[in-house]
Amino acid sequence: MTALFAKALRLSTTDADFEALFQKRLHWSADADAAIESRVAEILADVQQRGDAAVLEYTQRFDGLNAKDMQALMLTQAELKAAFDGLPVAQKDALQAAAKRVRTYHEAQKKASGESWSYKDEDGTLLGQKVTPLDRVGIYVPGGKAAYPSSVLMNAIPAHVAGVEEIIMVVPTPQGVKNPLVLAAAYVAGVSRAFTIGGAQAVAALAFGTATVPKVDKITGPGNAYVASAKKRVFGTVGIDMIAGPSEILVLADGSTPPEWVAMDLFSQAEHDELAQSILLCPDAAYIDKVQAAIDQLLPTLPRAEIIAKSMNDRGALIQTRSMEEACNISNRIAPEHLEVSSRNPHAWEPLLKHAGAIFLGAFTSESLGDYCAGPNHVLPTSGTARFSSPLGVYDFQKRSSLIEVSEKGAQSLGLIAAELAYGEGLQAHARAAELRLNPVPPQRETP
Repeated sequence: MTALFAKALRLSTTDADFEALFQKRLHWSADADAAIESRVAEILADVQQRGDAAVLEYTQRFDGLNAKDMQALMLTQAELKAAFDGLPVAQKDALQAAAKRVRTYHEAQKKASGESWSYKDEDGTLLGQKVTPLDRVGIYVPGGKAAYPSSVLMNAIPAHVAGVEEIIMVVPTPQGVKNPLVLAAAYVAGVSRAFTIGGAQAVAALAFGTATVPKVDKITGPGNAYVASAKKRVFGTVGIDMIAGPSEILVLADGSTPPEWVAMDLFSQAEHDELAQSILLCPDAAYIDKVQAAIDQLLPTLPRAEIIAKSMNDRGALIQTRSMEEACNISNRIAPEHLEVSSRNPHAWEPLLKHAGAIFLGAFTSESLGDYCAGPNHVLPTSGTARFSSPLGVYDFQKRSSLIEVSEKGAQSLGLIAAELAYGEGLQAHARAAELRLNPVPPQRETP
């Protein structure tokens, strides 16, 4: 057996060529290649035209499921409950404990920012905002290289907390292999209906609707390049959460955490797939050496060692900085999906950190705890989009409507303002609509 090595690129911010090498290592394009884009366009158009028949055909072709009709691809509530009942007690307890923490966090989030509000100004005009949940959402749960029951919890529970009436889950099951934990998570999280379909055809079915799969208002959840391309193309027909790129972790370390912990934290994202990115920023060169030694020691012990090695070799980096302050500045430039502050006093550095999907404070806060059971959502912005995007949350499953109730008194002052601006824009009907409510009604004037 060939020995595996994970030698992440070693850099120092004092190197003359640091900037060029750093940018090259960070680069990742979210654009799918032309072949994927073309194939996805064909699949979407076919499902939109032929509905269930096309979904069945693609599910047979890509997942090896030869189903006679869509009912054979539908997971019943009884099947979801049976999957939960059949789990070992330890898995049942872990699943329910994680679900409880995720629900508690998102209920707090809803109370903080998800309520309707209104007020009346001095003339009696009511102004406010009405917050209502989406009617129906679709959640995509990956099912290719690994099974992700945690993704079921992270997508379905905030939708449930938001008040969404119907949650439709799609999950690919290649060769018909159904993961009991995924099905059990759907039962625990309150999924309304579930289908064993995946890929671009599942996204199309959710976006356009078929005779069996209901059309949804929004699609959330990560997937492969075909899923990402399909979500991008159906945006506008339905809402989407984000276009997810490869998983990322950035560790800011001051050298006080056992190096084995940091090495394994870097592995925790590298094991997702070969395109995942793991970066360490640290001002202590000797400590970086210890982390590399821990990488060498621990890599052979892991079943996904080949994937980790490929990820670390192609996209990983161990970067020596001049200081922790400089490390924080570089972190803000990267805007990572997961950011660990592995130091004795993480709260000293947290105020300097502006851009990250989730920030994990302290040596005991491994990123994996956030993935499964801490409570905050693990669906996070990737590829630097944390500069302008947020984690998935209750707010993604709600919409806001403005409330305006103008009093008769308020119409007198507001009408003058609106009419003046409307005439200035050359929109006479707008102006007259406001003026007809004035007392007395002024004569119509010419548009300038």
